[in-house]
Amino acid sequence: MAERTPQTYANHTRFDPPFHFFLLPVAAITIGLSVFDVIRRPGFRSAWYVVLALAFAILIFLTRTYALKAQDRVIRLEERLRLSGLLGEPLRSRIPELTEGQLIALRFAADNEVVGLVETCLSAGAKPADIKKAIRNWRPDYFRI
Repeated sequence: MAERTPQTYANHTRFDPPFHFFLLPVAAITIGLSVFDVIRRPGFRSAWYVVLALAFAILIFLTRTYALKAQDRVIRLEERLRLSGLLGEPLRSRIPELTEGQLIALRFAADNEVVGLVETCLSAGAKPADIKKAIRNWRPDYFRI
């Protein structure tokens, strides 16, 4: 098996080819063609095709959004469990103060630097992008879809 490229802030986002390069373009083209058709030949049937095309596009976006939200819930749970084992008091009791975005960003931080990043989050309200940029020892997440 080929080795994976080490993950960093610069390359941690990724495309899901079936979604980004097939479903999205097909949905956009379908909406465009159905709007073009309703302009050229106004009527109930062509208007209904616009509605169907929009429903198809919404279905695609909701499917993607629901999968990401489910992953976010699991990531938040994993990070709360990890932090409860790594942090001492009083930081451990402040884990609920971390935002969803902060918890999701902290998953990339190695155990030896997560304490400092949590302190930064709680004191300065660091944004997820700032947290990711501050990570020196990146802990990859290759399973995100």
